[in-house]
Amino acid sequence: MHLRSLRSSARGARPRVLEVESVLVEQYGDLVRLAHLVLPAALGRHRRVVVAHSLVQRALTGARTVPGTTVPPPRTERPAAVPVEQALLVTVVRGALSYDRGPRRRLIPLLPRLPLVVGLSLFPRSGGADELALAQRLSEVTAAGRAAFLLRVLHSLSDDAVREVLAGAGVSRPDDALRAADGLAESAGPSAAGLLTSPEFNACALQASPTDLLRRRRRVRLGLAAGAVCAATGVTLAATLADGPAPSDGTPTSAVRAAYGPADLARTGATVWDNTSRVDFTAWPARGSRVRDEALLGRALAAWLRPARTGIRPALAPGTSAGAPVAAPRLLYAGDVDDTAVVVLYDGERIARYTEPAAGPARLSVARVDEADVTTAAAVALTASRGSERYLLAPWVAEAQTRDLLRPDVLARPLRVGGDGVTAPVPAVPAGGGCASRPVLQLRSSERIAEHHAFLLAGLGDLSPVHLTYTPLPGQGNPPRQPREATGSAALLAWAHQACGLTSLRGAGVRAVNAWDFAEQDLPDGGGQAVWTCARADSWRGPGDVTVGLRTSRDGQAEPVRTAGRARSTAACSRFGQHVVAATGWRSPKGNWFVLAAGSRAVTELRVTGDVSGARDGRTLALPAPGRPHVAVRARLASGQDLAGLDQPG
Repeated sequence: MHLRSLRSSARGARPRVLEVESVLVEQYGDLVRLAHLVLPAALGRHRRVVVAHSLVQRALTGARTVPGTTVPPPRTERPAAVPVEQALLVTVVRGALSYDRGPRRRLIPLLPRLPLVVGLSLFPRSGGADELALAQRLSEVTAAGRAAFLLRVLHSLSDDAVREVLAGAGVSRPDDALRAADGLAESAGPSAAGLLTSPEFNACALQASPTDLLRRRRRVRLGLAAGAVCAATGVTLAATLADGPAPSDGTPTSAVRAAYGPADLARTGATVWDNTSRVDFTAWPARGSRVRDEALLGRALAAWLRPARTGIRPALAPGTSAGAPVAAPRLLYAGDVDDTAVVVLYDGERIARYTEPAAGPARLSVARVDEADVTTAAAVALTASRGSERYLLAPWVAEAQTRDLLRPDVLARPLRVGGDGVTAPVPAVPAGGGCASRPVLQLRSSERIAEHHAFLLAGLGDLSPVHLTYTPLPGQGNPPRQPREATGSAALLAWAHQACGLTSLRGAGVRAVNAWDFAEQDLPDGGGQAVWTCARADSWRGPGDVTVGLRTSRDGQAEPVRTAGRARSTAACSRFGQHVVAATGWRSPKGNWFVLAAGSRAVTELRVTGDVSGARDGRTLALPAPGRPHVAVRARLASGQDLAGLDQPG
């Protein structure tokens, strides 16, 4: 009886495989979309596409062994397709979730995993702003939460079916994933289902572009050189084993020397910047009086490639990788600035500045600048001495000026720029607690790439100065305002009150700071008017910190704002966190204390609790308080959602 059961099972295996294959081919596009969206964005666009197709294709085998799906139906019934579909979903989700914990190690790494794409970069077509916003929301939840959301929306599964698929895929807490899916559905809105079927998320309708051709060529050369080095090393090792160990002199090995040198540095032509759609550091030409000084360039390369051998410890900006470049970097500058030899290199994601002072040790500073643009790639700090800094400006900067943020009514002053793009000394933001001045760069791009585009950059001790922007108060009945350059009168006035807070961001790896005036309020006791501002500092590594402040019409022109709330690593006050509410204590000109609260344009009701309790419809609130109050505030939005206020400092 036992042998007959085994033979019967073997005879049924082939129809089972054919059934799984039929369902897989029929639903291939939906399964690839599911895998592509569950996979972490950190894999990169091309690899996510290839891995998604690989997971679905390998599901043909995995779907036959999923627990709970191999029990045969009664002989009198026709086999249903639902267990097969569920088995495929379990297998695909399990494979995609494994990459959230890091890709599984392969036992035979030399065998390629199909599909194999060589020489091409594949990626879905780009969507619009709505698709980008949905992609950002998807990336903010866990992989299991994304899977639960997609199984609901794309595959129309019930919550019980979603739990069963997640449990089969190895998710230990499916209910947590469902709660994350609830939050994602609430933030994404009813349009999410339609957006998920757009080309942005379709990993079967792809665009193709070549990989980095120069890098590919260099890797081939490096591979040939490495092969020759391995052969030479084998001969040398054999001789060494025969004759005894050779003494070490501390010099780099031949393999390292063969990687690349000054002659391999990439150099951009002088006219590329106005003939390309990618206006960033890749468009910078090599400038400076020592771009042909191979000895200097060799020392700069050695400091980045082999810091331990050179004795130079790189100074890394927050969130910056310490690894050596994977290919020869691009040369941006090499020259003498203030008795210091300076070399600036760029590897596609990071800027490295090598300095050799006339008196003192050489130094290397490295900072990430991935996805820089026409403003954030407009300047690099070269040297700092005696309270001033010199900058190397981008080739598209047509006009350079300086201004003091604390004096918004004083016109900007011209800044002299040499033929090699190096500026005259610019006063630096003091590192201490004083706030007598806040100098910034005011630059204007050439009309060949952007007509009348002026912008502000603040040097805060990093290689790349910080881009300052401004979002004005919301208008009546108008759509939400977008950030703009902080060069207008209203922007300069807002930044005059925010300027002293820039000191806290010094050396923090900040990319840009936006000052958003989100509410205005009439104050009691003849206190005039108040404007609430949310200052968001976005870092190069991704997270952003916010500070909400309050300024009144009775304050001096550059008096610092009163801090009402802070939050770290938050989406608040960004395009992905468009609602904010905060509260603070305020003392009127008559000496009376009040609780003030305000929210952004979608707020319809405010509630405060703590030393003072109360509620009021609208976007602003003012309640009498007995002394300096400490309260918590919450708001209700027009959508019915509840919004917590930012924490009060202290």
